[in-house]
Amino acid sequence: MRLPGIRDEPKSASAAREILHEALRLGVDLIDTARAYGRSEDFIAEALHPYPEGLMIATKGGLRRGGHPDGRPERLRADCEDSLRRLRLDTIDLWQLHRIDPDVPIEEQFGAIQELREEGKIRLVGVSEVSADELHRARELIDIATVQNRLSLVDQTADAVLSACEEHGIGFMPWAPIARGDLAQSSSALAGVAARHGATPTQVALAWLLHRSPVMLPIPGTGSPEHLRENVHAAVIELSETTCWR
Repeated sequence: MRLPGIRDEPKSASAAREILHEALRLGVDLIDTARAYGRSEDFIAEALHPYPEGLMIATKGGLRRGGHPDGRPERLRADCEDSLRRLRLDTIDLWQLHRIDPDVPIEEQFGAIQELREEGKIRLVGVSEVSADELHRARELIDIATVQNRLSLVDQTADAVLSACEEHGIGFMPWAPIARGDLAQSSSALAGVAARHGATPTQVALAWLLHRSPVMLPIPGTGSPEHLRENVHAAVIELSETTCWR
């Protein structure tokens, strides 16, 4: 969502291309995007197609402008097929319902997704911004591989959903894992831990998430190669068991 140029057309796509190539060089093997993220899918395909073996592309559908969910079966199918075209894929590795639409029966929404999966257009199914009850209902209708909810040091309201993911072996992909950069100023304790590790507060916040749960997969956005390298380095920071903020 934060790739340069996807919302500001005058910007050159070369900056986005540089970030994507650097991600692969650093060993990143999952890129999360969405139909709603402007030209993001186009930029990913332009920069990386044909995709290297082992790279997973995750995308989302079912969200209109202004953040309004649209779970009509015909809309979900159109979003999926549009993403396939834009990403130049025959099958989407992980397709996520961006929001459950409260105005469409949940059985119709996941029924449409199941049809797309049976047709080979989707391999794995995920959901985004769900409650623990909604996750339970979704799991009754279809296999759920991942959940994408907001979670960070300063926002732990998704703890119950994370616990359900741990119980059922579902990947948890926290969005805004560094609170859009606000964590750098949020906590003197965080700054102290960062100083002891020779790291930035952002890196420690990401490391904390990785240490929090074995099903955790943070997806920090990035707008520059420097920011990307800072984020990736968080994966090698070792925190003690007592390093925890609640």
